[in-house]
Amino acid sequence: MPSQFHLQQLSESLEGKLLFDDLHKTIYSTDASTYKIRPIAVAYSKTNEDIVKLIHFATKNKISLTPRTAGTSLAGQTVGNGIIVDVSKHFTKIISFDAAKKTITVQPGIIRDELNIYLKPHGLFFGPNTSTSNRCMMGGMVGNNSSGTTSIRYGVTRDKIVEIKAILSDGSLAVFNEISSADFVEKTKGNSLESKIYKTIYEELSNEENQKEIVKEFPKPEIHRRNTGYAVDLLLKSDLFSGLEPTINLGKLLCGSEGTLAFTTEITLRVDDLPPANNIMVVGHFHTIQESLEAVVVAMKHHLYTCEMMDDTILDCTKNNREQAKNRLFIEGNPKAIMMFEVASDSMEDAENQANALVSDLQDGNFGYALIKLYGADIDKIIELRKAGLGLLGSIVGDNKAADSIEDTAVELSDLPNYIAEFAAMMKKYGQDAIYYAHAGAGELHLRPVLNLKKKEDLVLFRTIATEVAHLVKKYRGSLSGEHGDGIVRGEFIPFMIGEKNYELLKRIKSAFDPNAILNIGKIVNTSKMDENLRVESGRVEPDIQTIQDFSDSMGVLRLAEKCNGSGDCRKLPSAGGTLCPSYRATRNEKDTTRARANALREYLTNSEKDNKFNHKELYQVFELCVSCKACASECPSNVDVAALKAEFLYQYQKANGYSIRNKIFANNSKLNQFGSLIPSFTNFVVNLPFVKKSMGVATKREVPLLAKITFRKWYENYQSKTQKHSFPNGKVYLFCDEFTNYYDVSVGIDAFELLTKLGYKVEIVHHEESGRAYISKGFLEEAQAIANKNVAIFKDLVSENTPLIGIEPSAILTFRDEYIRLSKDKESAEKISKNTLTIEEFFKKEITSGKIHSEQFSNVEKTIKIHGHCHQKSLSSVEATFAMLNLPKNSSVTIYNSGCCGMAGSFGYEKEHYDISMQMGEDTLFPKIRATDSETAIAAAGTSCRHQIFDGTNRKALHPVTILRACLK
Repeated sequence: MPSQFHLQQLSESLEGKLLFDDLHKTIYSTDASTYKIRPIAVAYSKTNEDIVKLIHFATKNKISLTPRTAGTSLAGQTVGNGIIVDVSKHFTKIISFDAAKKTITVQPGIIRDELNIYLKPHGLFFGPNTSTSNRCMMGGMVGNNSSGTTSIRYGVTRDKIVEIKAILSDGSLAVFNEISSADFVEKTKGNSLESKIYKTIYEELSNEENQKEIVKEFPKPEIHRRNTGYAVDLLLKSDLFSGLEPTINLGKLLCGSEGTLAFTTEITLRVDDLPPANNIMVVGHFHTIQESLEAVVVAMKHHLYTCEMMDDTILDCTKNNREQAKNRLFIEGNPKAIMMFEVASDSMEDAENQANALVSDLQDGNFGYALIKLYGADIDKIIELRKAGLGLLGSIVGDNKAADSIEDTAVELSDLPNYIAEFAAMMKKYGQDAIYYAHAGAGELHLRPVLNLKKKEDLVLFRTIATEVAHLVKKYRGSLSGEHGDGIVRGEFIPFMIGEKNYELLKRIKSAFDPNAILNIGKIVNTSKMDENLRVESGRVEPDIQTIQDFSDSMGVLRLAEKCNGSGDCRKLPSAGGTLCPSYRATRNEKDTTRARANALREYLTNSEKDNKFNHKELYQVFELCVSCKACASECPSNVDVAALKAEFLYQYQKANGYSIRNKIFANNSKLNQFGSLIPSFTNFVVNLPFVKKSMGVATKREVPLLAKITFRKWYENYQSKTQKHSFPNGKVYLFCDEFTNYYDVSVGIDAFELLTKLGYKVEIVHHEESGRAYISKGFLEEAQAIANKNVAIFKDLVSENTPLIGIEPSAILTFRDEYIRLSKDKESAEKISKNTLTIEEFFKKEITSGKIHSEQFSNVEKTIKIHGHCHQKSLSSVEATFAMLNLPKNSSVTIYNSGCCGMAGSFGYEKEHYDISMQMGEDTLFPKIRATDSETAIAAAGTSCRHQIFDGTNRKALHPVTILRACLK
């Protein structure tokens, strides 16, 4: 094993980076699988020369190199005990494109959906479509021979391979493409490693005994989706080896080889014409799994574009998921399973005819108690729901998890009903009601037992079920892996699945490509046992971790972190929409994903020997750039609320290490403003002096927000003393006087008060505490808890459905809905208040629906408005409420920016070391959209931080929605 000195030498020789600190070794020890293997280092290779140097280093030191892109592999392919080579950061280019030939050459780090964004204007796309398509990368798709939802129409990744450029295990470059049989034979001559590879394959596959053994033992050729071992059976199609095809392409052998044969650096792919523009999704609802599978055999006669399944376990997980609950409105009753049958055509009339014929056939067979047709945006919703499947399974509370031991079996479509019937009977024997989802139309279902791998008896069952399923798949001559690869979880079963002789053949081919055994060793051949190297230790004593926040909804803080299954939704880029994850989008470093934060916290909380398990500098490093946007709590299907985890970490860490002066200033900002507001002009002058900002650790390029001349509470008290009695036909509301509106945005508070009053609402502001948002964000949780307790006590007998609590600043008012539930001692009252706490936009939407507020109360002046939603609004509330509110004036034209986090995030953007990254977050989506908006268009932003960031980043003044609407009131 190389020493730290030798790793440092290697690091200095690379153009990219080599990291071997404890944090990076921890976060790269897992992927999206159930496995954990700690590497000795992580390389962010920048050039081919870097990869060659890594290969030579690995050879000299007899260690493994594991190629990795997005790290979404489910079988443990991208974990290893050598050096993890992450190409996701730098190998992301489109190298060339030939529209006429319909081919494109890319580096392995380009994301599948980003590739299709590039291809779409040319009327083309890359067909294979995984559920992780907005973050998975082409290198991983080639490594696994990925398939996804579209394989029944567009095939698998292997079908699209034109050419692969790769660096071989001796550092030489090789190009694998379609060549004639004569050229293949010519390549066997010579002493280069490439020549030896061709010679080995030629000799091995020319052997008639080997050919017969392959034909006899490999999965049925009709099973298109298969990743069992290396694809030597496909090579037998060549006329070199008794086949009929005059050409051969070893690139197709590399596809599905999981980085064990060569290190891919460029991939040339064949792409397809875009699917027909008119499509209809027929959603079948079934009482049993068996009925749904029998229906598939009928449905697949209709030339479907999609044929996907979801069972009731996944559908139930969507009910409590903030994002996916919106996408399940088409569900009727309580189906045991639904099937998604998609038809498409160049004309809607023909698509409708196809859909009707499909429905008629299913009805004739008495399949499905409901057959619903979806169109347009509703199709996108159900596709998103299906894509969230794996992540949703991570949201299951507790130690029982959907284990990925058997989740990728594929059989011939006609065998699927019988296979699943036998599978279900076998599972019943073990008291298991498995989870079923995914690619029914391709003969492949993702099957998962629910196991607690922390229990020794369930670990035994983990192996027992996997072994029995392997025998069942073999009975049907199926493939143990349809699209997710062998990796660790299925590797040990390959000798049984394809026979010992064929397995020895694979080992010889591996040795020909990789004689020094450095390329992703322990995958496909010579793998470890499938029940070793697991994330969780079986039979362990669960650590007792005391927290100030209540994490009982996840059975404790550790289990909340353990919900992260590594599916990597936090790695999607701005083009995918949403907010998750702002820091990763800015840096493109795995360290700055929410996945890394959850993984690191899980590891240290589980294994730390310190009394305070949170007290690790590595945890501080991984949480540093988290802006607590809450997107992970909604956009991550597993609902891993990393913002709550960060608040707890900061509290526990600072208990042990103390609080910085700057954090104390920011946390106590409201108290300090109490004094500063006595002489606001002087305070504003002093805090914006460069040396004062510098001494506080504030970026000198920022202007510290200016205190108003009078506080909002003082204005309210003066108003109350002067006001005449009015009638309030719409009842009473309580307006929360948050600390930001009170001291800085007083005009917004006045607009809100006057708007509500003029619309017939009696507005009361009672004496209450600040929201505690600043304390929470800086980890001062004891102070935040005291505030939460006081506010809950104040409002518990005031707030009701008829007298709601309304807030102007999203981050402040939404503490009642979110953090107070975790902090308050009186949880019952906190939950009651939360149900009747609304952002002012939500209140307007509710009152518009009830008819109490209507368009006639507003002017008809034409106005164009663009909305940027605050992150907490998007996660815990709804920007659509703002849309409804600002559409009240009849001639308003309102649209919502598809923008991520603005990047200010409270004090984060003011901190000198975070200024640049804060501005980068704004540049990702928000700033360019605002710069492209004409000056006459009003920009609405509810968050005070958002408004300041927009001004700093674009020199445009954004307004709170209530200010815009107040100006429109008749």
